[in-house]
Amino acid sequence: MTAIVSEASDSDRVMRRAAGGDAEAFRELVEEHQAMVFSIAYRFCGDRGIAEELAQDVFVQLYRSMGDIESPEHLMFWLRRVTANRCIDKARRSRLRLVPIDKVAEPPAAVQPSDPLFARALREAMAALPEAQRLVVTLRFQEELEPSEICSLLGMPINTVKSHLQRALGALRRRFVPDRGAARDAVAPRRQS
Repeated sequence: MTAIVSEASDSDRVMRRAAGGDAEAFRELVEEHQAMVFSIAYRFCGDRGIAEELAQDVFVQLYRSMGDIESPEHLMFWLRRVTANRCIDKARRSRLRLVPIDKVAEPPAAVQPSDPLFARALREAMAALPEAQRLVVTLRFQEELEPSEICSLLGMPINTVKSHLQRALGALRRRFVPDRGAARDAVAPRRQS
């Protein structure tokens, strides 16, 4: 229990120092959260260079906004929200066309999937989803946020978040789960009357 209280107060102290202009404290915050910010941006756009650029923009904006951050929890919320907004803004501004998936390098912290062909097909299917659906799926399954957290993070009604999630999962399911009726018709010959 003491370690948790100490850890929380250490985070608060680092945040207060960063808000006061302490460059070393701000560097600590960046180091602590850069993997999460980069990961969200990378999973959204599929391009390492763009993800790095978006992450840098997020941390520049954080530097300017440090005085508005109230707690470590608020910082996490703020970083996820700003990253999500930056991803959508970038896609809308440039009508981002994703590079072919076979030309995208894996992020260094990625775990090797047990089935690389499936992992590739899943990345391609995710890239084909509309922006909002792709972002909701990324936040739900990569960041492990609940729909209510995504709703407040993105400023969407809860039913919209659930709808995006349901549609995205339906599209992914249709792509990966064979239509049993079509498979049955292909195997069983039709009876002629």
